[in-house]
Amino acid sequence: MKSTFWELERLGRIKLSKHFTFRQFLHSEIAAAYSMVNLPDDEELAIEMGRGLCANVLEPIVSEFGPIIVRSGFRSARLNALGHRLGLKCASNEKNYAAHIWDHLDADGSAGASACIVIPAFNDGHSTYANWQDLAGHLMASLPCTEPKRFKNDNAFNIGWKQRPSATAHTLPGSL
Repeated sequence: MKSTFWELERLGRIKLSKHFTFRQFLHSEIAAAYSMVNLPDDEELAIEMGRGLCANVLEPIVSEFGPIIVRSGFRSARLNALGHRLGLKCASNEKNYAAHIWDHLDADGSAGASACIVIPAFNDGHSTYANWQDLAGHLMASLPCTEPKRFKNDNAFNIGWKQRPSATAHTLPGSL
């Protein structure tokens, strides 16, 4: 268990962007409640996707609105499966690959990452967006993000970023 602590310590210190380290995305109430460790199966892919999420979605949100609260981020496939099986607000692994499960590709072969966040400035009325629909529309129009999905508590919402697989040129048999 001591080596697991040091592994979490090392991984948590990895800088994903100006305002975010991996540690902000590792915490999980499910992991704490059920004594599970939340570590990626593919650390390199998880870090790469976390950096993509932060650079393309979260940092622009911070630049526009100020600090955000990360409620949930990375989940290991094992942890997510437990959360889904127990009905703890986790979609199936298949639906969460390239979303909360940053280190697995989705069925389309895309990689990606998502986080559940809160924008305090929006909740406090310190933004130009009068309601949730206006905010979501603005985010969709201005960021390369997945569609924000809102939860009732605190206007928390899931938002993500996907890295699409690159197109591959195929030569058909008999063509030049």
